[in-house]
Amino acid sequence: MASLLINTLRSGPVTSARSLQFASRSLSISAHLQAQAKSKKTMAKPGVKNIVLVDGVRTPFLLSGTTYADLMPHDLARAALQGLLVKTGISKDAVDYIVYGTVIQEVKTSNVAREAALGAGFSDKIPAHTVTMACISSNQAMTTAVGLIASGQCDAVVAGGVEFMSDVPIRHSRKMRKTMLSLNKAKTLGARLALLGSIRLAHLAPELPAVAEFSTAETMGHSADRLAAAFGVTRVEQDEFALRSHTLAKKAQDNGLLSDVIDFKVPGKDIVSKDNGIRPSSMEQMGRLKPAFIKPHGTVTAANSSFLTDGASAVLIMSEEKALALGYKPKAYLRDFVYVSQDPKDQLLLGPTYGTPKVLEKSGLTMNDIDVFEFHEAFAGQIMANLKAMDSDWFAQTYMGKKAKVGAPPMEKFNTWGGSLSIGHPFGATGCRLVTTVAHRLQKEGGQYGLVAACAAGGQGHAMVIEAYPQ
Repeated sequence: MASLLINTLRSGPVTSARSLQFASRSLSISAHLQAQAKSKKTMAKPGVKNIVLVDGVRTPFLLSGTTYADLMPHDLARAALQGLLVKTGISKDAVDYIVYGTVIQEVKTSNVAREAALGAGFSDKIPAHTVTMACISSNQAMTTAVGLIASGQCDAVVAGGVEFMSDVPIRHSRKMRKTMLSLNKAKTLGARLALLGSIRLAHLAPELPAVAEFSTAETMGHSADRLAAAFGVTRVEQDEFALRSHTLAKKAQDNGLLSDVIDFKVPGKDIVSKDNGIRPSSMEQMGRLKPAFIKPHGTVTAANSSFLTDGASAVLIMSEEKALALGYKPKAYLRDFVYVSQDPKDQLLLGPTYGTPKVLEKSGLTMNDIDVFEFHEAFAGQIMANLKAMDSDWFAQTYMGKKAKVGAPPMEKFNTWGGSLSIGHPFGATGCRLVTTVAHRLQKEGGQYGLVAACAAGGQGHAMVIEAYPQ
């Protein structure tokens, strides 16, 4: 696929220079776009229950190994749930169900949704379960909530996600684990001594977790580097997009636009009130970094990749009828969504390319109808490759069975408050951040429709259309 793409694809309509220009523009869309948005029809369908996002919160997203280092995942999830209770004022027994997403599970709290809910003070009568779907785990939590409400099983569901990379499970070797389990079953001292005597130095080597595909044994960064090369994305383009992300995130942070962030008092430490990975740099500084995965000629570096992050998020999702009955003014309608899956080797990170046209077709919308785009930024090269794939008729026809391309999002509508490259990416929590950000941007910018899209390990992806709630 790589050679075909290099020889066939042309650069997308958004150049790197233009990407940087957008960082200095106003964060609100033009009056023309606002007027256009207000003229659109709602996606409400007769006989179909309207499901709304009441509100959403998240802990500050922090670089792993920093202020959250001594906590556990359920501590962060509990903080997000408590923050949601405070922000919405909902009664702790008014929620019907709780769903949380996570990726690398802490073995002591395998159902982190339940442990966090109990810790946050929710009624012990409220069921809770945990889902996992790599980087779209909290997307899956939210759409699970949508399904529970749409089917009439629930009226109010809390969905969220958490990831804690500061302390991931590190296992003994397989041989050591087998020996230790056998020791538990040994009935005599002689049997125990024999097992202990069988231990060799090699048995003590730990198994470290790796962000790699089980099916291909390739790390995601290595795959991102190959994808960028296949689509002809240069190192400069990637660095410029990463700089754009950090610049826009810093501007949004300074202007108080990241209003979903709650204060969190870390036990024994200070109150944390903002993300700590937002660090605008310069092209010169970024250019000095060496390739992180494919050496020495790769283009993916630490500066144009998302970083390991600790954080949690939570959203309150309800039927519109229930929300209005409780006196809430919802932020947005959660409309159509899709999940996609493709080749985990060569198309691992192309979820947005496959998900976007599929969800637009399902909802009867076009790219021109979308006022706000929020795509997960795993790597700058991944984002740029997706934009080029989306703007290629050849790729659409050759790989997707489409007659024509869907088109690339206009950059003035795209991730204008920063993204995962700068804000951070706690694997299990990012989806809720994306959806909440779309709702807030639609309110701020006067748009009507937003689109969330994300890639995930396993070659999977997600896309959802969100509609602003009438103000």
